[in-house]
Parts: sequence; structure tokens; C-alpha cells
Amino acid sequence: MQLAANQLSNHLQRGFKSLYTVHGDEPLLQQEALDAIRAHARTQGYTERTSHTVAGAHFDWSEVLAAGGSLSLFADKQIVEIRIPSGKPGKDGSVALQQLAEASQGNDSTLTIVLLPRLDKMTKSGAWFSALESYGITLQVDPVERNALPQWIAQRLSAQGQRVAAGEEGQRTLQFFADRVEGNLLAAHQEIQKLGLLFPADAHGGVLSLEQVESAVLNVARYDVFKLSEAVLAGQAGRVQRMLDGLQAEGEAEVLVHYTLAEDIRALKRVKDAMGQGRPLPMALRENRIWGAKERLFERVLPKLSERTLAELLQSAHAVDGIVKGLKQPDWPSSGWQALHRLALQVCALCAGQTKAAPAGGPRR
Repeated sequence: MQLAANQLSNHLQRGFKSLYTVHGDEPLLQQEALDAIRAHARTQGYTERTSHTVAGAHFDWSEVLAAGGSLSLFADKQIVEIRIPSGKPGKDGSVALQQLAEASQGNDSTLTIVLLPRLDKMTKSGAWFSALESYGITLQVDPVERNALPQWIAQRLSAQGQRVAAGEEGQRTLQFFADRVEGNLLAAHQEIQKLGLLFPADAHGGVLSLEQVESAVLNVARYDVFKLSEAVLAGQAGRVQRMLDGLQAEGEAEVLVHYTLAEDIRALKRVKDAMGQGRPLPMALRENRIWGAKERLFERVLPKLSERTLAELLQSAHAVDGIVKGLKQPDWPSSGWQALHRLALQVCALCAGQTKAAPAGGPRR
């Protein structure tokens, strides 16, 4: 049975299973889900816990299988945790997990928790994962996307008795907070806790001003080059600037940033050409392996981009390719990062529906 992360609390209040699988690539939310299951288990008498980390192809699964069937002299209920950091248990592990899943039925003495990273579609269709899903509860922990981050912050503040001001000021405060912690949810959690210590809920009714948040919240954002792609296609110029500055500060390779931007331009051109040959947009997107969030962005921006515009963007991408590899190009900045800013903002402006591309300024400081 599948559960969303926000359904776990209600599920635990209604009942309890002997097998849980938590998978996803957001460490904070995965740890919180694990803590909630452990805490509920303790109230049910599960007082002993063992943990096993699957490392390498030669991991001995017999120890895990034996742990599920053995109890100490001091406890009649136990928790067995199995961590698989790679997400690939191997042939022996696949068999062992299926056995553990089947053995969990009617076993009130052992609670088994399997911890996995984010899994692709093929892995989730495997026999071992299907067994975990059939016999127990699977919980997929997804990252908090940027557009949902302000609301997530507001909910966390509310849980500790704090809130932002009503109306536009409060929205500006949440957006500022989100900009400071994007891509780093664990640090966001820590910054929220810090606000609880600095400005206790009993002061001023727990209302946080923009000035208080600006003075307290550190810039701990961490940026993903692939999220940069989504921001550019969404026409979010301010966010694109922040992400490029952040990626540069973190030491990201210029060639990787350029590849991401150029690949989007090439994909837009391929889909546009396919549409020009008479293919419907959904078919053209599928043929070019464009799906998910990027599929929706392509559907929105393609009507705004002419074939001539896309050809010009390809020329710009070609010029920047040379710059990040040390070549000089006429009418372009000599700095690779400045050229990347110019290219990204050029695409961003066109995706936002502006008739003129953004100016060729360098990075904001």
C-alpha cells in the first residue's frame, strides 16, 4: 500500500503495520518519517532496535533474515531497520526482501523498516519492491519544490507558534525566506528552529516581521543545475540570477551549466521542428523524451518561440560553448559565467514572453 508523506500521521493513529518502506532523496523528511514510525512503535512495546546497512554486492543477508526471527531476553518486540543507500539490493537481497515481506504478515513481534533513496520507475516495478508494497506500507518522500516552499515554511512556523504578518508583507517575508533556503531543506528546518529561539511565540503574538527574518535567516540555499533549467523555462529571471550566482559560488563546472542550458534549447528546437512536420505537440514531446514538469513548461513556452528565435538561441549557445572552453567570441563577455548569465537570461526572457531578450549583464553581486 502506498502512502504520501503527509498521510503518515493519520495512518499511524488508525493502525500499525509490521513492514514499512521509506524511499526518497530528501534526508530531513525521510528522517522525520522514520522518527514518527519509531516513536509510535515504542508506544506499542517495540523497545529493541537493530540496524543493518547494505554495502557492496557481497553483503550477508542471512544476518538480516536471522534478526527478524530472534528476540533478546529483554524484549518481546523489536524493530529491524534495513538501509540500502544504493537502492539496489542485488540478486540475493531481492530474494531476502521478498522473504522478509512475506514473513511480516501476522508477525506482531518484529517491525521491519526498509530505507531507500529515490527510486526510478524500473526499480519500483521489480519483484522485491512490489513485495514490500504488497505486504506493507511504502512511503515516498518527495522534495519540497520551490513553489511550495513558502507554504511549507509557514506550516513549520505555525507548528512552533509563529506566523508572518497578514497580506502582502507576509508573502514577501515567506518568499524572502524561501529564496534563502531553497534546495537545502535541512538547513531551512534549522533556520526555522532558530527563529523560534530568537523570537519566542509569546512575544508580539508570535508574528514575525520581514526585518526580523532578514536579520536572522542565513543564506543557505543550495542550487541544482537541473532546477536551473526549470527556472529558465518558467521565465523566473530573479531566481535564475540567484541560482547562477549560487552555482558559481559552489564551484559548479561551467561546462555542465552550459550543457544543461544548451540541451534545453536543442530540445525546444527538435520539438518545434517535429511540430513543423505535422506531429501533434504531445507526440513530439514523447518522441523527444520530454515529460514531467519540463513537459508542462515546454507546452507553455513553445507557442512563444518561433523557428527563427530558436535558431538564434542555438547560435548563442554555440558561442557560449566556445567561451566556457576558453575561446573569445565577438560581442560576448570573455568570462564564462558572465556569458552563461547572458545566455540564461536571454532564454528566460523569451520564455516569459518578452519581445526583447534580457540585457547582457554580468552576475549580480
